[in-house]
This record gives sequence, C-alpha cells and structure tokens, in this order.
Amino acid sequence: MAHLPFALAHDYLTQRGGAERVVASWVEAWPRAPLFTTLYDQASTFDDFAAVDVRVSPLNRLAYFRHHHRSALPLLPVASRLTTIDAEVTLASSSGWAHGFNATGHLVVYCHAPARWLYQTDRYLSRDGLSPLAQLSRPLLSRLREWDQRAAHRADTYIVNSTATQSLVHAVYGIEASVVAPPVNPPHHLPETEQLGDVLVVARLLPYKNVDLALEVARLMPDVTFRVVGDGPLRDKLTATAPTNVTMVGSLADEELWREYVGTSVHLALSHEDFGITPLEAAAVGRPTVARRSGGYLDTITSTTGILVEEQNFSTHSVVESLRQALTTTWDTQQLRDHAATFSTDEHIRRLRDAAGGLLPQN
Repeated sequence: MAHLPFALAHDYLTQRGGAERVVASWVEAWPRAPLFTTLYDQASTFDDFAAVDVRVSPLNRLAYFRHHHRSALPLLPVASRLTTIDAEVTLASSSGWAHGFNATGHLVVYCHAPARWLYQTDRYLSRDGLSPLAQLSRPLLSRLREWDQRAAHRADTYIVNSTATQSLVHAVYGIEASVVAPPVNPPHHLPETEQLGDVLVVARLLPYKNVDLALEVARLMPDVTFRVVGDGPLRDKLTATAPTNVTMVGSLADEELWREYVGTSVHLALSHEDFGITPLEAAAVGRPTVARRSGGYLDTITSTTGILVEEQNFSTHSVVESLRQALTTTWDTQQLRDHAATFSTDEHIRRLRDAAGGLLPQN
C-alpha cells in the first residue's frame, strides 16, 4: 500500500446512525481520501459510502459479523490493531475502536463517546440487548479498558462532539479535548407533505434508546398520533406492544426521513445521547424537540428550540406534560432553522480544521 497524504477512519460501517452521518460529511469534504474501517456492509449503511475507497480489516471476511457487529465486540481490539493506516494524517471517527487503528502518521481522533460498554456499562450493557457472545465478554471488560486506555493515548489530537463527551473523556482518559459539534445536513429543498402525525420519534430500536418509554407516553395520550422511525433488534417486540395511536414506520431513506420531520409537529427524544443529532434535524425544518435534560441535548436544545425535561423529575407523566406544552406552543420556525444552521457541514469542517491545528487538508 502506497504512503497516503491523508486518510479517514471509522469504527464500522454497518448501520445508519449519527456517527455514520458525520463520516458521510467527511467523505463529501474529502472525496479522494480512503476510508478505513473494521466492518463494512454497504446495504445497511448510508449510500454516501458506495463510491468511496473503503478498506476493511480481515474480520470483514466473516459475513456474520458484518450483519451482527455487536457479536464481534471481543474481537474488535484485534481487528483494530490489524487495521494499518500508512498516512501522514489520519482523521478517525471513534466510539471505541478507530482510535486504536495502527496509524503511522499524525492521528486526529474525533470521539463520539468513550466506549459506552466500558464506561457507561449500567446505561448501555444493561439496556442494549447484546448478543450472547458479547454478554460472555463481560469478564473481559477490565482487559478491554486497558487496551482502550492505551489506544486513546496514542492520538496526537483528541476532539469530541459535545461538552458532555468532553467531560467524560477527561474523566476516563485524563485528556483535555476540544469540542466540535457534528453537522446537520438538511436537503436544499425540503420535501412537501401533509401532516403525517403529531409526535415523531427517530431512533434505532435498541433498548437504551428508550423507545419503549415513548410508547408508554403515547399510551397516556390517546388523542395524539405518534410515528416511530427506525429499525433494530427490538422491532418485533415494540411493534407488538405499540398502542393504536402509534405507527411503527421502520427504516427510511434520507428523503423519506426528512418528509417525516416536515410532517410532524414535535420531535421526541428520550434516550441519553452523548450528542444526538435528531433535535437539530427537527430544528432544520422548524420543528421543536422535547428531550431529557442530559448529555448532548444540553448543547443543541435551547428554550426557543424545544423543552428539556428535568432528570430529577423524569417520568412518563412529566414527558406527557412537556409534550402537551410543546404541541400548544407557537414556535418561531425561522428561529429554529437559524439555530440548526449554526451546525452546518461547512461550520463543522471549518471548526474541525481549527481544532486539528491546520493538519487537515483543504477540500
């Protein structure tokens, strides 16, 4: 492999999540840079990567792991070490693995969160419904933490996505990191649509996303229609328990997702997110968000763009009260859009370059 001037990296490209959206914006900014990752399943992630030079680890030869990346958890440190990036500068998107890639040059890490299964175990492992193989890895957590600590300190520059992640990175690694928020990418021309529902939930159907709690809220509001966009291991269970005022939409392509945002009145987010892009996507079309006052939502939701439910009083009833308030409030849609615009892709790339000390190339 020839020595590269610049390369991109990401943990695994096997899903459509917020971290993958960030990397999609990097691919747009640096379309000629190769993208290194442990696992890649083109069908289950964003189309943005289809034309990219994606370079995978040996683990990718096993189709099972491409479709069940959580089962590979005990093997990902090895896959990360075996991923060599011979580049002058590597920009790595990491939620636990890409910062451990064997980068020969300057390594700039953009951290979405320190590995949740290692440092937020009660919140993540107890709620995430991991596979039996991953569950068996629990005794290995201390060894994984040792590997992760070494990997984090190999980075030359460490950048994080929110003030919440900044605090956690300092707590678990002792690293002082700069904050650069992820970008939000609304289409230039928003789709037109009729009112599809009153409340929209956009989340992968994993237990820690608390979609089950959103269904309980819906049950207490039979006069309000809810739509849930997303797919995941809990799809069948959640569909079976959803009240009649909830439509389980499933996974959608981007254009249809934006149609859902346009066609709702309020966006609801009940998980704890280290950043959480969906409130900004909702704001980009002039829709407010009701969310819990925690994590990255403190960086993205203001009193003019949504309602934050206090953690100490958090319950289905407090969420219901906040939703009813949001549904009856007249929101300034232009103010919402202007707020989202401060998180544009151009701003993200500019701030990323500044935080990396000018090491990242121009487009």
